[in-house]
Amino acid sequence: MPKPNVRTALHNLAVAIEHYNENHPHSALGYRSPREYRRQRVTLT
Repeated sequence: MPKPNVRTALHNLAVAIEHYNENHPHSALGYRSPREYRRQRVTLT
């Protein structure tokens, strides 16, 4: 498997970080994604 070039690697890293920070469930948030958690907080206020 060929290694990605720097531009591709940085893009893939940014996508992975975005997924983790926005879509990935977190135990501290009741196994909800940060996006789901924020959405629930906004609807409760």
